[in-house]
Amino acid sequence: MARQNSTPANEITERIEDVDVAAEMQGSFLEYAYSVIYSRALPDARDGLKPVQRRILFGMSEMGLRPDRGHVKSSRVVGEVMGKYHPHGDTAIYDALVRMAQAFTLRVPLVDGHGNFGSLDDGPAAPRYTEARLAAPAMTMTESLDEDVVDFVPNYDNSAQQPDVLPAAYPNLLVNGASGIAVGMATNMAPHNLIEVICSARHLLSHPDATLDDLMEFVPGPDLPSGGTIAGLAGIRDAYATGRGSFKTRAKVRVEQITARKTGLVVTELPYLVGPEKVIEKIKDGVTAKKISGISDVTDLTDRTNGLRLVIGIKTGFSPDAVLEQLYRLTPLEDSFNINAVALVDGGPRTLGLRELLVVYVEHRVDVVTRRSRYRLARRRDRLHLVDGLLVAILDIDEVIQVIRSSDDTAAARARLIEVFDLSALQVDYILALQLRRLTRFSRIELEAERDKLRAEIEELEFLLAADHRIRALVSDELGEIADRFGTPRRTLLTEAKPSIAGAAAKRAAAELEVADAPCRVYLTATGRIARVDLAERDPDAAPRQRRRSKHDAVRSSIDTTSRSEIGAVTSKGRLVRFTPVDLPVLPETSVQLGAGVRITDYLSLTDRSERVLSLVSLVGDSPIALGTRLGVVKRVAAGGYPARPDFELITLKPGDEVVGVAQGSDADEFVFVTTDAQLLRFPASSVRPQGVAAGGMAGVNLGAGATVLFFGIVPASAADETVVVTIATGAETLLGTDPGSGKVSPLSEFPAKGRATGGVRAQRFLKGEGALSLAWAGPAPAMAVAADGTARTLPDPGAKRDASGVPLDAVVAAVGRAID
Repeated sequence: MARQNSTPANEITERIEDVDVAAEMQGSFLEYAYSVIYSRALPDARDGLKPVQRRILFGMSEMGLRPDRGHVKSSRVVGEVMGKYHPHGDTAIYDALVRMAQAFTLRVPLVDGHGNFGSLDDGPAAPRYTEARLAAPAMTMTESLDEDVVDFVPNYDNSAQQPDVLPAAYPNLLVNGASGIAVGMATNMAPHNLIEVICSARHLLSHPDATLDDLMEFVPGPDLPSGGTIAGLAGIRDAYATGRGSFKTRAKVRVEQITARKTGLVVTELPYLVGPEKVIEKIKDGVTAKKISGISDVTDLTDRTNGLRLVIGIKTGFSPDAVLEQLYRLTPLEDSFNINAVALVDGGPRTLGLRELLVVYVEHRVDVVTRRSRYRLARRRDRLHLVDGLLVAILDIDEVIQVIRSSDDTAAARARLIEVFDLSALQVDYILALQLRRLTRFSRIELEAERDKLRAEIEELEFLLAADHRIRALVSDELGEIADRFGTPRRTLLTEAKPSIAGAAAKRAAAELEVADAPCRVYLTATGRIARVDLAERDPDAAPRQRRRSKHDAVRSSIDTTSRSEIGAVTSKGRLVRFTPVDLPVLPETSVQLGAGVRITDYLSLTDRSERVLSLVSLVGDSPIALGTRLGVVKRVAAGGYPARPDFELITLKPGDEVVGVAQGSDADEFVFVTTDAQLLRFPASSVRPQGVAAGGMAGVNLGAGATVLFFGIVPASAADETVVVTIATGAETLLGTDPGSGKVSPLSEFPAKGRATGGVRAQRFLKGEGALSLAWAGPAPAMAVAADGTARTLPDPGAKRDASGVPLDAVVAAVGRAID
């Protein structure tokens, strides 16, 4: 490579230097690669932001674009950031700004955009047409920057200062994820639920030696902005352990009756970053190429009111479940997400697992809070120093004035005040600048109050900084406040369902439209989770396995069906919701273990939080569905003839009433009511005639003053002798769920049968201080008790008299059910 020095024209000389091309290329490439990695493509593990994102948030904060102020043109933001902090193209800055404003990209958007900021299928409008301001969560990312919480570095031309990292009041990298391509490396991280991530960080703050399994109790998997379903959790576990892994995301699809004679697949949630137009295009291509069968039409009914609604019509004679399996295999209704958690730590790229990411963030946040506390302590000490000097001056104001008036100049006055009143130079300068209006008696009272407040704050800050565990506790409390302010419920359903099949097996399945209609048993647990066991895969000659007592071991309801048959779930609102168990997670054996299945409220997409699923029922056969309500009404719904709608009401409830129990049985069975005032009534099911779905039922149990029904169930005639009654009483003045109370387990044979609409007999004698039953259950022995999180609880030994007092329990029991079959 030749280089020519600049010299006068009459002394032109030429100097040639030999440079090793390989060394020059290597050095230049490394400089370029480092610049891309550090300054452009990878996020910082502390605040989860790339430099352009950090500069946008800081620039908007400096511009005063707070959530309580109006939006400004995006072009103005782009120009400000480009001119002061980010000397790159305006397109890159605007693209980053748009991404931070898209609710379908980030789980917690940081920019409040006004205008067309794009969609999954279309790009945004030009920056001159859109407006922006900071979103409320972004304010917590930049708060306290004026309190020396992070280091500042010069901007590109040394004309201004910018933060090296933002304070980040929550773990933004995990919450919002990240993606970027650097030189020789890339990062791709999935968004997570804010509440779950903060709970995990708080657990790590209080338990620094927490393991990955401990943290995954709080963060079971990603929570994507678009919702959907994650099928298979093994890849997530790998990603959390090593920083690399993959998982499958599926659209949330349900089968609906579009018209009286036409069935369709309704898509309400799509995989992450998949738009409806892309899905429609792939479906049309598959139908044209004859790779997808059974689809008549595709209609996009998405709107702002109802959200995403993609209706896929199914041809007559085709199984919706088989068609759905094809769509999962051949269209973006099932997509893969590869996690590659690469972020900057101490200025260098590292691949981080879940625990490492949380450790880096927690250490950063502890450092931020420590620096903020030290800054505030120093400011308050400085202010107290001035206030003390001012109080001295006000107390002896006449002498202070005399000293000042008798001095020749300001320097002499300063020196004499320091000597006479033993004050510092700062205090004297403050006194010399004193205004006459501060000499009133009220001003003195104000100063004394300020002094006392400053001393209290200084003492509090010194106490805080004296121990690391207090700093960590404060960080934890602040994280909890962020979760309360900005946390939202989980959107993505996590299942252990297998992803769609591929390869040669996929071709065979497509030819056969294979979705096996195999026998299965569906379980609803006492803690509200649902799963199925494929009975056809079980070896009837195999010895039963030893069942572990673990979470979700108690069964509320079970039903034998087939994987493609339709069954019903009856809720506390008296509604029956139809569904097929084909998409339910399959248990490898008949044991409902820790975390098995999915929450049935999520699976059925119940929007009303107060609505609970009480039981599973069969929609075939001749067994009526029996319901008992809180106000003592009983009803049997005649079998067959149910409406063809996806959901419908089984009973017309009175205002303030709700269903508390659901069962199916014959006339030979018995109904059991248990009330809060410890009355149990059993009577023949034959005394209640079946009615249509519109009827309101009839009187079932006569309630005492202020009493309500706590339990309703059915006892098969063949199992009456094996049935036990569990009752638990608590104090009248205690908070629900805090008092274990006393309980007992009695044989049902202890309770005499009576007629319908009578008052029953006493089921438990209350101890002193007990006011009512908090829980009751009747079913086959042995009864299984669990806590709210599914942890097994111990019940008293069976055999107690029907009207005996309970035995004090050692822990709160949230639900009781039967043992697994």
